[in-house]
Amino acid sequence: MRGGAQYMAAIDMVEVETNTSVLPDEFIAHRLGMIPLVSTNCDEAIRYQRDCTCLSSCQNCSIELSLNVACNDGRTMDITSDHLEFVRHGNWKEDAEDGEEIQKRTEDFGFPVGKNDPSVPPVLICKIRKGQEIRLRCIAKKGISKEHAKWSPCSAVSFEYDPHNRLRHTTYWYETDIKKEWPLSTNAEEEEAPRDDEPFDYNAKPNKFYFEVETDGSLGPQEVVQKGLAELQTKLANLILGLKTQPPDADGFSGGGDQLAAQTNGAATANTSWGAQPTGGWPGASGSGSTWGPAAGGATAAWSGSPGSAGGGTTAWGGATAAWGSPTGGAAGAGAGAGAAGGWSGTPQNPGWASPQPQSGGWNV
Repeated sequence: MRGGAQYMAAIDMVEVETNTSVLPDEFIAHRLGMIPLVSTNCDEAIRYQRDCTCLSSCQNCSIELSLNVACNDGRTMDITSDHLEFVRHGNWKEDAEDGEEIQKRTEDFGFPVGKNDPSVPPVLICKIRKGQEIRLRCIAKKGISKEHAKWSPCSAVSFEYDPHNRLRHTTYWYETDIKKEWPLSTNAEEEEAPRDDEPFDYNAKPNKFYFEVETDGSLGPQEVVQKGLAELQTKLANLILGLKTQPPDADGFSGGGDQLAAQTNGAATANTSWGAQPTGGWPGASGSGSTWGPAAGGATAAWSGSPGSAGGGTTAWGGATAAWGSPTGGAAGAGAGAGAAGGWSGTPQNPGWASPQPQSGGWNV
């Protein structure tokens, strides 16, 4: 329960005007911060200071309390949380309109726990003698226990399972009678007691847990458990949402990339993005255009953009009819029946890179 979202109000800032006691200001400020304040419905009754529109503090995001005690007797005087006075209309440095949070506060919201209740002992702050005085101003703000322990409403949390020790997870040390020396808890009334001749189940697992939540009075145990479960549910929902796969983007490198994914052995499908409707692979066949080469008989090259001539297509990356480094007399095809033009895929009449003929090769010349 300590790391959940049980919002509470606690004293966060102390302005000391007079302190003639034996304790330093920091010591007293720390004790004031640990005093529990009534924080019923705190998640809606007060704003976070970082979410408020004020510059420092106002009645919507803060609560003001004051402490003004002086000892005039010859005896030791105890200063407790009952001496803290709630200031309903605080002396704020800036005027802000009352928000809807003010209407959601209870009558005793922000009061020290046990104030005006004789059955609840107050929290001791310090002791003073005659002539000593403490006068200060406190500002309480909203927070959770992840930020500081003073915003934790729980003082003790415990749980128990298998009160009859049916699973034998606990080994009791006893002298004569185990039942008398180890009495059962009240949770044992919720389950049926095992028989003496009942066989032991090695595969049994605990399926019922008993929790006991004790608070400092700022929030009730039921409210703490309910808000803790609500926060756990929210975190699990965000985790499930984060694990869901996002829809792919409609580009060429995710779900919509049919132009690149459908190629087989260098051949692309029709209407590809890098060429004009080729029908063959890289090696140019008679009457067909290659993927990156020109289509013999009028097709446009892949990256050129100039139309092919009837006597032979243009090269892949240029507008000339020759291949890379090959002379014009032997690079371009003689027509549609002569095969594709030069580029990366040359026919036997137009050799490519690895041609032994220097006059018609590519880079091997």
